[in-house]
Amino acid sequence: MNETFDGPFSLVQMFIGSILARPLRSALSVVAIAIQVILVLMIVGLTSGMLSEWGKRAEGVGADILVQPPNASIFFAFSSAVMQESAGEQIAALPGVDEVAPTVILTEPKSLMLIYGIDYQRFNALSRGFLYRAGRPFAAPDEAIADDIMAQQRHLKVGSQVTLLNHNFTISGIVAHGKGARFFVPLRTAQEITGAEQRVSMFYVRSKGDTEGTRAQILKLMPQTSVRSLSEYVSLMTSSNLPQLKPFTRTMVWLGIVISFLVVLLNMHTMVMERTREVGILKALGFTRFAVVRMLLGETMVVALIGTIVGILLTFVTQAILKQTSPGLTVLITPSWVFSAVGLALAGAAAGALYPALRAASYDPVVALAYE
Repeated sequence: MNETFDGPFSLVQMFIGSILARPLRSALSVVAIAIQVILVLMIVGLTSGMLSEWGKRAEGVGADILVQPPNASIFFAFSSAVMQESAGEQIAALPGVDEVAPTVILTEPKSLMLIYGIDYQRFNALSRGFLYRAGRPFAAPDEAIADDIMAQQRHLKVGSQVTLLNHNFTISGIVAHGKGARFFVPLRTAQEITGAEQRVSMFYVRSKGDTEGTRAQILKLMPQTSVRSLSEYVSLMTSSNLPQLKPFTRTMVWLGIVISFLVVLLNMHTMVMERTREVGILKALGFTRFAVVRMLLGETMVVALIGTIVGILLTFVTQAILKQTSPGLTVLITPSWVFSAVGLALAGAAAGALYPALRAASYDPVVALAYE
């Protein structure tokens, strides 16, 4: 009788039969494991996507050097206008500098959406310029430019009215995204909003080709400032390089594992109690303790595998939905994290099933057969 259950095909049949015999409990385990996978992938995906997209937008401005105040955050949303605008002229006079664009960074408090106050001619000169989908540059203090993602999200057109930081603006143009901010307003208007007359948050600088040499020139001129090359800045835009995000990511991952562990533990414990007599029969037929543990852990692994597949599929469905409904929200799901989520889900499920399986394996056949 023992040999009947030793073949892989027979074991799989037994696992599936046991799972189908308790559909509700099996479904709860699948849902719990799927939630763990979704939680891990979405949290990591949103964090990685936000950082990656942030870096690409800074790169798209066209500068190769960023000049910020001392100890400035790499997150522009937390920048304040404390640098003298006149410093831009000093930087522009350096032999290695080709163009300088003073920028005031404004942030919508609720969404942390970036708004740039810019000198249009100088900012536009950093690259090949804005690519207009519609409209024209702003020509008045109360006019603004929106990128196409924000225009799609807010259903904006040329001439639409929009409220930014409690100020009303008229959309004069819609441009292709990827130039740092979502909205662009005149530099003087941004300075008035922040109460920072003749001050800016940072300078975008384009060198004449020698980035490091120009960076050294700026540091010599302004030793107290933070001067980063754009390549250095973009390299920082990963969660592994930001220690502040590691505890958050780690907490979310462990939370997912705990959810999976507790649900599987509860379900398996209840299932073992229900199957005490069945385990007794199997042991009376010659099943060893190892065979009982293998059977119960095998059932759990089948459920966990189904749960991980469901979780991965739902994650990609959610990513696709968010791409349509919230185009400004980037979710970056990498293969490495998909495999990590699968591994964590299987590990959490196995840990939750281990104690009930060992307990079932220790049953005395006589006692188990007498169990009602």
